[in-house]
Amino acid sequence: MSEAKARVLFLCTGNSCRSQMAEGWARFLSRGRVDAFSAGTEPKPLHPLAIRVMHDVGIDISGQQSKAMETYLDQPFDFVITVCDRAKERCPVWPGIKERIHWSFDDPADATGTEEERLRVFARVRDEIRTRIRLFLTAHKIDA
Repeated sequence: MSEAKARVLFLCTGNSCRSQMAEGWARFLSRGRVDAFSAGTEPKPLHPLAIRVMHDVGIDISGQQSKAMETYLDQPFDFVITVCDRAKERCPVWPGIKERIHWSFDDPADATGTEEERLRVFARVRDEIRTRIRLFLTAHKIDA
C-alpha cells in the first residue's frame, strides 16, 4: 500500500459496540496506517461493556463517540465495512471507494444473563472482530 493512510469506515446499526470495537482494533493493529472511523444507521450511546472488554486488551475506546452514518456521507473512504446485516441493507453507495465489505457479527448488546455472561459475549465478538481486522490488514497489505 502507498504511504497514504487507508481510510476505513465501519458501519453497524447502533454504533455502540461492533463498529466501535472495529474502529479501535483497526487503529491499534495497523499501528497508525489506517484512519479508522465508525458510524451507525441508528446510533446509540457507546456501550460500557464494549469499552470494558476493549480495555481488557489494552485498547481505550472510551473517548470515541457514537455517530450517525450521515456524518460521513460526503467524505472519501477507501473501504466501507458493514459489521451487521441491518447496516449492510441500509448502507448507501460511497462513490470512489476501493471496496465495500460485509462482515456479520452477533450484536453483543443483545446478550442476556448475568454481567459475567454478557461480558463473555462481548469478549467473543471483540476477538472475532480482531481476527477479521488482522485478515483485512494482511489481505490489503496494510500490515507490512
